[in-house]
Amino acid sequence: EGIVKIMSVAREPGSRAKVAVTSSDPDIDPVGACVGMRGSRVQAVSQELRGEKIDIIKYDPDPVKFVCNGLQPAIVSKVVLDQIKRVMLIIVKDDQLSQAIGRKGQNVRLASQLTGWDLDVVSESRYSKASADGYKELLTLKGVGAATADALFDAGWQSVDELAEAPPEELATIPGVGLTKATDIINSAKERLETLATEKSAQPEGDEAEEAPAEEAPGEEAPAEEAEVEAEESAEEQQVEED
Repeated sequence: EGIVKIMSVAREPGSRAKVAVTSSDPDIDPVGACVGMRGSRVQAVSQELRGEKIDIIKYDPDPVKFVCNGLQPAIVSKVVLDQIKRVMLIIVKDDQLSQAIGRKGQNVRLASQLTGWDLDVVSESRYSKASADGYKELLTLKGVGAATADALFDAGWQSVDELAEAPPEELATIPGVGLTKATDIINSAKERLETLATEKSAQPEGDEAEEAPAEEAPGEEAPAEEAEVEAEESAEEQQVEED
C-alpha cells in the first residue's frame, strides 16, 4: 500500500545491515511493521542472507535524531554538528563507547553510511578534557569574553583552528555576535595561529640544543692546553736528567 517506505540502507554483506524506514500513517509503526510478529519478517530476510544481522531503524528528517537512531543500541548523550562539512561529533557515556563504535568500528561505520554524515564518536570523559582546553583557547582571542565564548562553544565553534576557517556570515548568526565582531574574532584566531606557528619555528631543534652548551663554554679549553704545555715541559726536564 506504500505506507511503509525504506529510506536508506547500509550493509556489510554477510555480517550486518542497517535499514531506515518511515511510515506515512502515524498510526502505523514502520519498525514494528518490518520486524513482524516476534521478529518473523526480519528473521526470514536474515535467514535468506545466511544469518546477516539486520537493524531496523526509524527514519527521522532531523539529522541529529536520525543519527541517534542509527547508532542504536548505543545511547547518545550529546551531539555537536557541523552543517557545512556534514560532520557530527557524537558524545556517549564511557561505558557506551565500545557499543557505539561496534566491533572493528562496524556500528558507527554503518550509521555513517545510513545517514550520510561523517561521525566521530568520543566518550564523555575525553570530550570534557578536550572541551576545557578548547574553551580556554577561545578566551585568549581579542574581544571574546566568557559570554561570547559560551555562545561560540554552544554553537559548535570549540577551538581557535575552527574559528580561523569560519565564515563570518555564519558566526554573525550567533546571539551577541554581529558581522563586525565575527570578522574581528576570525582575524584574531588567524593571528593567534600565526603567533603559535612562529613560536614553534623559533624553537631550536633537539640536536642544536644538545650541542649548544659545548659551544658556549670556550673558556673550558684553556686548562686543557695548559696541562699539555706542563706535560711537555715535564717530559723535557725528565729527558735532560736522564742525559
